[in-house]
Amino acid sequence: MRCISCHKLSVSTFCKTCQNNLLKPSVTKRTFGSLEVYSFFNYQHIEDLLLTKHTPQGYQLYRALARLSFPPFMKKFMENDPREIYIIGIDENVKSGYSHVALLTHEMRHKGVYIEHAKLMATNSVNYSGKPLQFRLENPREFIYSGKKNIEAILVDDIVTTGTTLKEAEQVLKQSGVEVLFALTLATVIQVE
Repeated sequence: MRCISCHKLSVSTFCKTCQNNLLKPSVTKRTFGSLEVYSFFNYQHIEDLLLTKHTPQGYQLYRALARLSFPPFMKKFMENDPREIYIIGIDENVKSGYSHVALLTHEMRHKGVYIEHAKLMATNSVNYSGKPLQFRLENPREFIYSGKKNIEAILVDDIVTTGTTLKEAEQVLKQSGVEVLFALTLATVIQVE
């Protein structure tokens, strides 16, 4: 196999050199209302990789990016926190043969961590890609939560732009007694104003 970035021979999707030089996660924090959102990459830096999510190659790329970022974060977080924590992915509907959010949540496995797969689903499948905030506000995702109640959880999505989806998901979860500790996303879109 060859590294998807530099094309050198590699056992993994990205060779060690590219992992260290191009794809080293750098955690950033944004706050939307009372919800803290931690992201591992700047969207603009890995946009070409993220745009593959609905292609056959997307599965490999999302999985590789998830493995580079989510397990180290969870290991560090859980060594300082002995509570039972639940992971809730946003709208894990299968598109193009796999759910990209499910790939992310799957990589968060750790002792004391329980993953609630496909429990927070959108009933409105509107596409927010490239749409302004007003459009997002006028077209909510209308989530339904069918998972465990009265728990502490980490909310997971692939990309955060305006925080609208995450805040809507948090509100639905609160109604079920789920305390969202914070949200994790693979990438954050930094909008230049």
